[in-house]
Amino acid sequence: MELQQMRYVVAVAETGSFTQAARRCLVVQSALSHQVARLERELGARLFSRTSRSVRLTPAGAAFLPSARQCLDFAERAFAEVAAAVGEVRGRVVVGVIPTVAAVDLPGALKVFRERYPQVRVALRMMPSHELVDQVRQGALDLAFLGLPPGVQPSGVRGRELARDEHVAVVSPSHALAGQVSVSLAELASELFVDFPAGSPGRMQSDQAFTAAGLEREVAFEVTTAELMAGLISEGLGVAVLPSRYAPRLSGVETVPVVGGPSRVEHLVWSAAGLTPAAEAFLEVLGVPEIVGGA
Repeated sequence: MELQQMRYVVAVAETGSFTQAARRCLVVQSALSHQVARLERELGARLFSRTSRSVRLTPAGAAFLPSARQCLDFAERAFAEVAAAVGEVRGRVVVGVIPTVAAVDLPGALKVFRERYPQVRVALRMMPSHELVDQVRQGALDLAFLGLPPGVQPSGVRGRELARDEHVAVVSPSHALAGQVSVSLAELASELFVDFPAGSPGRMQSDQAFTAAGLEREVAFEVTTAELMAGLISEGLGVAVLPSRYAPRLSGVETVPVVGGPSRVEHLVWSAAGLTPAAEAFLEVLGVPEIVGGA
């Protein structure tokens, strides 16, 4: 079993295509297919179910994939550790972020990081907080920025609280609430809402606040990004409640403070197995080097 074979399997699994996987790995498809077939013979099991229209993981392939990813990560980390031992920071850092991250200036930090460590490749993954935590636990992400309801702690990872924030109402400029000094949850409850998908931490922050106040509301639109949320709101299709530090970044909408509204806590988390040299360097750029090695 070779690392290159594992790379091919991961590429096929992620692209769902031998052709696209070959392009990603910069090899001809026949060579990639041959190596995957060779690995399947060695393992004594088919990793993919192939049809003329799709390529899917078999149960054996699904069982093999996490370990293959972990082996590749460990190999890359080994190269990075050796480079760090001779004074070089290289490799890759994979950072997960929520759509509404506001505790740090991420674009600014990435600019500085790139200038200081040009040999490090950076990959950003955007998804809900609960999925980010899972990805960190599985080793697919080095670091992740989360937004969670107060009192909810990410489990199975190490981390640090970064900031706390109250939510504001986000409405269209023509809405009756626009320009008000503040608004209550009871006033908002009669509005149609645009919100994140049910069950996501971003949605839970709002749901918990209204439930605690004994109020019900109607979510007419579920979306996955705040930018799309703002677009719907600017068209008068609903209102939303979003973190006050993030909401000003949205265009075409107005914000109103909410009395007794939702709040959230932003966290930075990383694997309990520790940090790679590249991830440690990224924390230094963020201005939180004291986190390295901390609880």
